[in-house]
Amino acid sequence: MSQTAATHADQDDQALIVSVSEPGPGVGAAAEPTPDTRQRILDVALDLFIEQGFDGTSLRQIAEQLGVTKAALYYHFESKDDILMALHMRLHDVGRDGLEQLTDGPVSLAVWESLVDTVLGQMLAQRKLYLMHERNQAALEKLHRKDHEAEHEDIQQRFRQILADPAISLRDRVRMASSFGAVFSVLFMAGDAFEGTSTQELGELLRQTVHDILTP
Repeated sequence: MSQTAATHADQDDQALIVSVSEPGPGVGAAAEPTPDTRQRILDVALDLFIEQGFDGTSLRQIAEQLGVTKAALYYHFESKDDILMALHMRLHDVGRDGLEQLTDGPVSLAVWESLVDTVLGQMLAQRKLYLMHERNQAALEKLHRKDHEAEHEDIQQRFRQILADPAISLRDRVRMASSFGAVFSVLFMAGDAFEGTSTQELGELLRQTVHDILTP
């Protein structure tokens, strides 16, 4: 390829990158903005990773689903591994948001139930993400990133501190741990066992289960 042709090719790829990174022409100032491109890439990749598996999905397939070139994907993610890591990091948002409700000092059962309810709501909204995680464990285990591991440890350590607090009775701490375990068992560990159950029905059943566990 000549230098002139290569230059034109680079310009074409950059134009395609811009075209998916910015909203297209609207009908006026009140036009609805298009969804964030990065999030659209993640949403498409999530569906493909569930249907075909991480190893069975190529960047080209993700790009084709979006109607863009691979160059457009590289504008947002350096590799397919980075896409998988970004999806996994959505799980951290769930735990972090729940912990923000807590203050220093002993946690009552009522406060804990509120925390679990918040986490449950977020997990239900991300049901596909947990299914993807369950079906691609081997690929996820290969991912390592220092900031990811540090944040993961911080979240786990905070929960451990709460459940080990001697100011809370042992009976209540076991109930708290069991209620959290019930949510994770159904939405995470069970994989697609409840795939045919609606989110609303599953949420109602889980909230009742959590309440039953935490009620003295």
